[in-house]
Amino acid sequence: MKVRFAPSPTGYIHVGNARAALANWLFARQKGGQFLLRLDDTDTERSKPEYARAIEEDLRWLGLDWDEFLRQSDRTARYEAAAEKLKALGRLYPCLESEEELEFKREQRRRQNKPPVYDRAALRMTPEQLAKAEANGKRPYWRFKLSGGEAAWRDMVLGDRRVKLPALSDPVLVRADGTFLYTFTSVVDDLETGITHVIRGEDHVTNTGIQLDIMGALGMGREIRFAHLPLLVDAEGAPLSKRLNSVSLRQFRRDGIEPAALAGYLAALGAPRDPVPAMPADLVAGWSLEGLSRSAARFDPRQMLALNRKYLHGLDFAAVRDRLPPEATEAFWLAVRGNLDTLGEAKDWLDVVEGDILPSEQPEEADFLRAALACLPEEPWNGDTWSRWTAELAGRTGRKGRLLFWPLRRALTGEEHGPDLKALLPLIGRERAVQRLTASAG
Repeated sequence: MKVRFAPSPTGYIHVGNARAALANWLFARQKGGQFLLRLDDTDTERSKPEYARAIEEDLRWLGLDWDEFLRQSDRTARYEAAAEKLKALGRLYPCLESEEELEFKREQRRRQNKPPVYDRAALRMTPEQLAKAEANGKRPYWRFKLSGGEAAWRDMVLGDRRVKLPALSDPVLVRADGTFLYTFTSVVDDLETGITHVIRGEDHVTNTGIQLDIMGALGMGREIRFAHLPLLVDAEGAPLSKRLNSVSLRQFRRDGIEPAALAGYLAALGAPRDPVPAMPADLVAGWSLEGLSRSAARFDPRQMLALNRKYLHGLDFAAVRDRLPPEATEAFWLAVRGNLDTLGEAKDWLDVVEGDILPSEQPEEADFLRAALACLPEEPWNGDTWSRWTAELAGRTGRKGRLLFWPLRRALTGEEHGPDLKALLPLIGRERAVQRLTASAG
């Protein structure tokens, strides 16, 4: 078996793309099949090399690899040959209407309470009329003549699906400039590269009906199975597609989301189990395409961030050493990891530990902070220093709980919340602690 992920290099991969890519990859690896990465770059105006590079980089960051790679821009001759076959069969016909003329026709049909589908007027054009128009500078675009009836298939996620072809306009497959549209090139590639399963978003259901009709015209000779993943909605249930630019993989990378958190979250969307942070290779055994819900899947960045926290909190120092500042030690990592949403926040805590921070002034706590200075233990310090110091301070001042600990945290770290000071205090050291307690007391 063989699957493909076929993004267009006209922008960055967003979570909807990434979910489809991950589903295809997991399915292929689970079944011992092949995974093809295909760049659908026939839109020459919008396709950019930098986006093509970014697609590969982001997929590798997510933990995906591929067994085969191709670009549609390298396969123009194959599309031309397939188009000539459809023309010879009378299934691909030239059209000359402008967009304005087509919109006028659609509006007329709406007024007549008819579906705004193309009326196939171009089929009545004679070869002489076409030749005359071309001689006058007009260049035709080409539509595929859909057959009657329905295109039906057993979807691996959505169940039985049918598309009524007479209710659709004959799709344009070849533009007036001779370039080909995705609807056509995708079919040619799927047939010629041996794709056995197409896994993509639910928004392609109608495309599938059309493409099955094109496959039949081209002499498919074998069955391709389809699976359509229900679309993603945001935390409030609104379609996520309207703001996908804000949820690109590139942005998540910049924000410090770990690939294991994103992969684990995407793999669990629509599945009857809770997400666990894990790289794709570790998700293969427990994932099931057939087990996915037919309902829309809710993508909540807050849940993904919670998964990111969970993942970071369990990482050993060796797993993150090369991504931390050089000054970071294992003791530092163990002290702060339980307080991180993203790995980038570790640098902020390193500044707290080793930097020259300006603590909050607490004149109302001056007497308490001076008392804290007076009983501050001499070094060396270890994991027991915090409890010994605060126990003595509690005895001298009669304070406990928040009244005891909060002024010390604000003075020592400049923050009201953070890692356990039992582990953080020895890293700060006595000299910095004296400076900060003195400054905070005013």
